[in-house]
Formats: sequence, C-alpha cells, structure tokens
Amino acid sequence: MTVYDELKARGLIAQVTDEEEIKELVNSGKAVFYIGFDPTADSLHVGHFMALCLMKRLQMAGNKPIALIGGGTAMIGDPSGRTDMRTMMTKETIAHNCKCFKKQMSRFIDFSEGKAIMVNNADWLLDLNYVEVLREVGACFSVNRMLTAECYKQRMEKGLSFLEFNYMIMQSYDFYALYQKYGCNMQFGGDDQWSNMLGGTELIRRKLGKDAYAMTITLLLNSEGKKMGKTQSGAVWLDPNKTSPYDFYQYWRNVDDADVLNCIRMLTFLPMEEIDAMNSWTGSELNKAKEILAFELTKLVHGEEEAEKAQNAAKAVFGAGDSANMPSVTLNAEDFTDGKIDILSMLYRSGLVPSKSEARRAVEQGGVTVNGEKVTDIKKIYLADEFTDGIVLKRGKKNFIKLVK
Repeated sequence: MTVYDELKARGLIAQVTDEEEIKELVNSGKAVFYIGFDPTADSLHVGHFMALCLMKRLQMAGNKPIALIGGGTAMIGDPSGRTDMRTMMTKETIAHNCKCFKKQMSRFIDFSEGKAIMVNNADWLLDLNYVEVLREVGACFSVNRMLTAECYKQRMEKGLSFLEFNYMIMQSYDFYALYQKYGCNMQFGGDDQWSNMLGGTELIRRKLGKDAYAMTITLLLNSEGKKMGKTQSGAVWLDPNKTSPYDFYQYWRNVDDADVLNCIRMLTFLPMEEIDAMNSWTGSELNKAKEILAFELTKLVHGEEEAEKAQNAAKAVFGAGDSANMPSVTLNAEDFTDGKIDILSMLYRSGLVPSKSEARRAVEQGGVTVNGEKVTDIKKIYLADEFTDGIVLKRGKKNFIKLVK
C-alpha cells in the first residue's frame, strides 16, 4: 500500500485538486507541505490531533512538514464555523501561545536537521503594505466568488466584519509566501478551510504562472476532528496541566462504539491489517478496542509511562488494579468539621460537581458511590481517618476521583 493509499484507507482524504500529482509527490517523499494552526489558546487540543498525526505520517514517509503558526492571522480571527466574531488577542498573548504550540508539536514532529520547519506568518503578514496588498493580491480575488464560500455564509447572517472578510486573503497569502520562501508545494486543512485553500492555490498560479506547483488537499478535520475536540465540559487539551493524562485516557476510553474504529484508523499508527481485523469486533471486544485507542493516543501525547499509569488507574476504578495512579484531590484540615466531612462537601471538594445543590441531586438520583458502595443519604458522614489510604468517589459511570488526607 502506498503512502497516499494508506491516507485514503484511514479515511483522512476528503477532497483534492490534482490527485495524480499529489500521489506522485507524497509517495516519492517530495511533498513540502504545510498545515496552519492559529494560536487562539496556550495549548493544542484533540481537534488538532488529526493534523498532527498526518504531519507525522508524511514525515515518516520522507516528506517535509511546515508547521505554520498563525501569529499574524490570529490578529484577525478565522470566521470559519463561527456565528460570532472572535475575541481580539494581544500580541503578547499570541507570542506566548505560539511558544506553547512549538513545545507540544515537537512530540509529533522531528524538527532536527532540516526535516521540518516551524514558521510564524506574523513574520511576513505584519510587515505588508496595505496599498501593495490591494494592488498585488486583492486584484486576484473576486468578491462575488468569496461571498459564496462556506466560511462566510454563517457569519453573513449575523454580520461579517471587513476585518474577518480579509482572512481568506491572508491565508491565501500564506501559501504564496511559503511557496516562494520554502518551496512549499502542498497544503492541508479541514473541509471548512477548502475555499481559503483554493484561494491560495489560485493566487500562486495567477502570480507565478499556471505551471507553478501548488497542490491542495483537505482532510475531514471539521466533521471528525472538531467533533473529537470537544466534550460537554469543553476542550480536551494536550497540555497535561489542563487535561491530565488520566482524563485524556478516559476521554478516548469513552468514545462511542460507532466512532472507535474510525478513531483508531485516523489517529493511531497501528498497521492497517491489525485495524481491519477489528472490523468484526462487537460487545466486550469494542471495549478492548477503546482501551487500545486510549493507550495508543495517551502514549503518543504523554509518553508510554504516563499511558501505563492512566491505564492502571482506569482499571483500578473498575476494581481490576492498583488505585495509586488515579487522579486525586487532597483534603485539608479546614475541609473537616470536628474530624468529619459530609458526602455533599466531598463531591463539591472533589470537583465532580459544580455546586452543593448539584451534589444533592447526584446523591438523590443514586449516581454516587464511595469505594464501590452506593450512597443515597445526603447526610452521610465520613471520618478524617478514613481518608488516610484514600477514598474512591464516583459520580455516574465515568467520573472518578480519589480523595486523600
């Protein structure tokens, strides 16, 4: 199976502009490709995961990744997939976020010896002369055509600012600049970026001639990647200080049955033959597949040691292992009154509920257990001495914490 064929088999490719040329570049290791990341937070999240894994796959096949940090485009804000305008960030915040991104990306991409580069589009976008941009770049874009782009349609309903309207031109200019500076001949992005990416391809061909090498591929980052990047409580971050390795593991351990094999195909580096053998798995076998997915992705992001700790902690929760590595909260002396603490205070202090009233509902609905025993009395009291070795507190089927003193 060729590199390109494997990308398709894993469900990564949605659309391409010139499949034969792209196949040749990717399969021969001659692709110099970029994927952009706007630094809107100080950590990447699992919505970026597919792009990072793709960059790693292609680099392993001899191709050269360019990780483009959008320090310049972040000053504007991408309107794609949004119904409101993004909050403006300061230059200092953007610079800090860019630094955080580079550290995290280095776990996926080898930046040594010219094997990959990381660039910031602020280096060229912030120095552009407005009149020159209008003359040299603006003349290549049709407003009528731009307004048909999906990335603008949602915003048009509530009002699209001129600031955001320029985002397509800026992203297109990125490809144009990367082509000239680094010989970048291919770009990847989510399906919500298709119009912006085509704008970059068209700009190169109009400015540098129809023979200029500029290819475009889009991935299923919007329909799948962004779906994977959010939970009910918000984003699942790659930074262990924002999402612990255990919570990261549990997120993937709890994916829907219908999604687990797709996630394994798109995000892990297991051989396709091994993954295809899982197609017939049902019932408890799907739980095994989820454990494989969770372990492989936690290992990729946090290392094998942390993955093993998370896996052992998860097994402990279900009574099959040591709870030493389970996420824990330490109770202080002030948490106890006369050496005692009630179940509602325990739930609130653990972070499993946002309020005491929510804790009351959880207990009354029968969704709380302590060391495997269901608690139905909202006045249930525990002594401080009981926390010496830790108490495992559980809310619902998937939320656990160990309370220690």
